[in-house]
Amino acid sequence: MTANTTHATTAGPAAGVETGTARTRGTAGSVVSVLADTGVNEMLLELDRELIGLVPVKTRIREIAALLLIDRVRQERGFSAGGPSLHMCFSGNPGTGKTTVAMKMAAILHRLGYIRKGHLIAVTRDDLVGQYIGHTAPKTKEVLKKAMGGVLFIDEAYYLYRPENERDYGQEAIEILLQVMENNRDDLVVILAGYKERMDRFFESNPGMSSRIAHHIDFPDYQTDELALIGERMLDAMHYRFDEEAKSVFKEYLQRRMAQPHFANARSVRNALDRARLRHAYRLYSHPDLATTDEALTTISAADLRASRVFAEAEPDTAASQ
Repeated sequence: MTANTTHATTAGPAAGVETGTARTRGTAGSVVSVLADTGVNEMLLELDRELIGLVPVKTRIREIAALLLIDRVRQERGFSAGGPSLHMCFSGNPGTGKTTVAMKMAAILHRLGYIRKGHLIAVTRDDLVGQYIGHTAPKTKEVLKKAMGGVLFIDEAYYLYRPENERDYGQEAIEILLQVMENNRDDLVVILAGYKERMDRFFESNPGMSSRIAHHIDFPDYQTDELALIGERMLDAMHYRFDEEAKSVFKEYLQRRMAQPHFANARSVRNALDRARLRHAYRLYSHPDLATTDEALTTISAADLRASRVFAEAEPDTAASQ
């Protein structure tokens, strides 16, 4: 995510959910009626279709959805256990789908009536923490105001806490977040995200934050075959495809790239495809007689992939070599 940028996404209107209310009620007070009212099953099936792999993550999302759905049915029948705590932590390496799943989670929470709007505000430290005295509180409160009724997704949340810098204002943002997470938990869900080891250290240093997180979900790295399928889906969305040799070369590329530093799962796949498209375009530009058919304009060849410096084992890996 680019620093100093606040992103908002909004779930579509929920069937059977009255706009502006924090809770909705099924007509018959049963699991079947609530499922029909909310369309949550369809959303979970969509999650399965759209996201490759991530089986443990999908299982946890289904478990959370089931808990909220049954809580709603119980509530409608007069068996209230109090509002559930919904703040979460998504931990894992870059490119493992954390932001995408957070958007789906916001939509599910909206469909079930646990948040009013269903939008997601995605931020980093720079969106919350000021650079001088008196700057942090207004910035943090403004972000929280925008996020109310939805989900606040804080990427690389551990950067909020910098104990080595006595003049850092991140702790002020944390204290404001803690207060709002407790006092407004019926109107805001906070999802913290980042590398697992760093998130663990962050919680050790901030037990107040740790105690407010109800659900910890670990996002595993993708396997080679999963990344290859992700790549093919990305190409298809852009109206490209691999030729037969390129498919096997791309898997070889992935195996090599995964063994190098700074690999970022699906993010690195997208970077690799962007560079393959660049080479493909230059190949056709250099030989315009080849760019005469739709097939030529849409087919990534093995040569477009093998030109990557990833295949030059003697050269050091850099961001530009993906």
